[in-house]
Amino acid sequence: MPSNERQRREALVYHAKPKPGKIEVVPTKKYATQRDLALAYSPGVAAPCLEIEKDKNNSYKYTSKGNLVAVISNGTAVLGLGDIGPEASKPVMEGKGLLFKIFADIDVFDIEVDTKDVEEFIATVKRIAPTFGGINLEDIKAPEAFEIERRLKEELDIPVMHDDQHGTAIISAAALLNAVELAGKKMEEVKIVVSGAGAAAVSCSRLYKSFGAKAENMVMIDSKGVIRSDRENLTDEKREFASHRIIDSLDDAMKDADVFVGLSVADIVTPAMLLSMADNPIVFAMANPDPEIDYDLAVNTRKDLIMATGRSDHPNQVNNVLGFPFIFRGALDVRASKINEEMKKAAVRALANLAKQAVPEQVNIAYGETKLNFGREYIIPKPFDPRLLTEVPPAVAKAAMESGVAKEPIEDWQRYEDELYERLGGDNKITRLLLNRAKMNPKRVVYAEADHLDVLKAAQISRDEGVCKPILLGRREVILELMQEIEFENGDDIVIIDPKSDEQKEQVNAYAEKYWETSQRKGVTLYEAQKLLRERNYFAAMMVNEGDADALLSGYSRAYPTVVRPILDLIGMAKGVSRIAATNLMNTSRGPLFISDTSININPSAGDLARIAKMTSYILKMFGMEPVMAMISYANYGSSHHPEARKVKDAVEILHAKSPELLVDGELQVDFALNKEMLQSKFPFSKLAGRKVNALIFPNLDSANSNYKLIKELNKADSIGPIMMGLKKPAHILQLGASVEEMVNMTAVAVIDAQEKDKKRQAELSIE
Repeated sequence: MPSNERQRREALVYHAKPKPGKIEVVPTKKYATQRDLALAYSPGVAAPCLEIEKDKNNSYKYTSKGNLVAVISNGTAVLGLGDIGPEASKPVMEGKGLLFKIFADIDVFDIEVDTKDVEEFIATVKRIAPTFGGINLEDIKAPEAFEIERRLKEELDIPVMHDDQHGTAIISAAALLNAVELAGKKMEEVKIVVSGAGAAAVSCSRLYKSFGAKAENMVMIDSKGVIRSDRENLTDEKREFASHRIIDSLDDAMKDADVFVGLSVADIVTPAMLLSMADNPIVFAMANPDPEIDYDLAVNTRKDLIMATGRSDHPNQVNNVLGFPFIFRGALDVRASKINEEMKKAAVRALANLAKQAVPEQVNIAYGETKLNFGREYIIPKPFDPRLLTEVPPAVAKAAMESGVAKEPIEDWQRYEDELYERLGGDNKITRLLLNRAKMNPKRVVYAEADHLDVLKAAQISRDEGVCKPILLGRREVILELMQEIEFENGDDIVIIDPKSDEQKEQVNAYAEKYWETSQRKGVTLYEAQKLLRERNYFAAMMVNEGDADALLSGYSRAYPTVVRPILDLIGMAKGVSRIAATNLMNTSRGPLFISDTSININPSAGDLARIAKMTSYILKMFGMEPVMAMISYANYGSSHHPEARKVKDAVEILHAKSPELLVDGELQVDFALNKEMLQSKFPFSKLAGRKVNALIFPNLDSANSNYKLIKELNKADSIGPIMMGLKKPAHILQLGASVEEMVNMTAVAVIDAQEKDKKRQAELSIE
């Protein structure tokens, strides 16, 4: 639940505007002409209808059924909220639909059913099932959830899964397999304590048994205490895990236990209980938002502990998003008639094995790690690991085929893997990775125009999200008034500075002296330096120069040249750099695409273009991506001898000679650069043939700037940038009138830039 009133209002606005809700239906076919409409509806639509009448399986061929999942609930057990009813559960179901789409490219209709009667619920789902390729049951209370899922799995011929039961079971089972291995123990021997007896707890325990855990080694505890065989009025599910041991409390159960699995409430495990466990204890405290024992308390109590929680701010997050999107993806792709135990176990093994593989640099960077390695603090993959989509669905699909429930077996696995890679591009994963990485080591960011409401909102969000420590420049009285308006708490970590105020005169003069010392031979007088340092952009740049801030952001309210000049005058270019440039990251439907140079160089030379490409490659690597860069022209590979085309060709020759390790080629027209099939067909000799290009280097500012803004406006693609390249210290210039979201994203970029420059500086110092 929201932690305060402001967060509550923000959540309400987020869900209400600019249009209510989080998901929508988008046409996938052309509909511009009368011919299009005649094919889409009457009379053309009759043709597929008749084909489906002949064979119902044709619905997968002619409709969206094969990629459509129903997220269905009656709202009786919404996480953290309880029985709130079907209407109130709809935002949660829409949110589940959002996760299906962004993680596995699965479309969703959310269905809220107004009944608590098991038979009515089952009948309703069965009647609407022909619409869907799969059904995800959600937030239905136990014990009804068990019967509903069991019946629907038996009576329908499409995949059905209650994620609350099986999602946590699958993810935690993968983590448990790895944890038991690291602890040097065996599944058939470990003693397991399960706190909680709801749908998730029962499903977890059953799945652990399928991997070797013994029922006689398990103790399950509910709100009434230890579930023992001599207790009366037990449900069938609880009776399955009733213990024959004469114990009465969690305290007793924890003695000499190897594993604790928490699916209950916060703070029920004490340090004393933890100390009573066996050597190398395994604790999965998965109550949300507060675990059964605080993470820091637990790891400080037992140094030999292997711990997982449901939280993202600790290692080993047991997060259902690691499972359900990818399990359904694999099931849908072979048209499985059900999700059976073999498929769930295949997902468990795939997740467990993935944690043992070398982690891509993109994931290390996203989580601020030098190198994630299989071990006590990494027993389960991270939710933002892009390999999940190419590892888990194939494992599930193969299990469906081997167990005989796949109606359309996959024959070409390489083609299937390529299709899964293509699905990776359709969301804003890179933005989430950016923000997550910035949070790992937040820096001091100067907002030079903090007396503008949107800039202040961006600073507030960035601070609240843990992305940065803001320094606010501007008129103090205006900033304080705006902070009160948006309920931006003025805590001890907030610094407000007005360079024009008398309070800052001493610091302004000190900065001016330093600036004058470096600029007096360039015609700058001390008086002029003092005057300039009262300007916010000069003051902000000097703060970064002097180490009083780590990065700066400006440009929201001022023209680009007036903002870039102080940065160039005071901060200057990095060692070995002869020209700065800028790139924009576009979140497109095909994935992230960098466009350079969008802001600085009007008509760069061939040498300049080569340098811009090199700097762009560094930015891609900073984002954890392998640079695959196309040098753009109106011509393809020597088809024009005009100087503009020749310039690009010369730049490519420079790069191939001096940086042969770079995946860069050209000159190329944009369509050939972005369409790898066209490129492979016409220019198989290209270094880019068969590769997915993720950066376009344009021949001049006019083309680069126009193209990135065209993509942004026509395709509604998010833009992050311009990202300044080649500066000595982190400074970035916002687009005039940038949105709050764009400024938050640029804050993350500035923080990551500062993190990278810190690493480089530390490396240089260690060499010295």
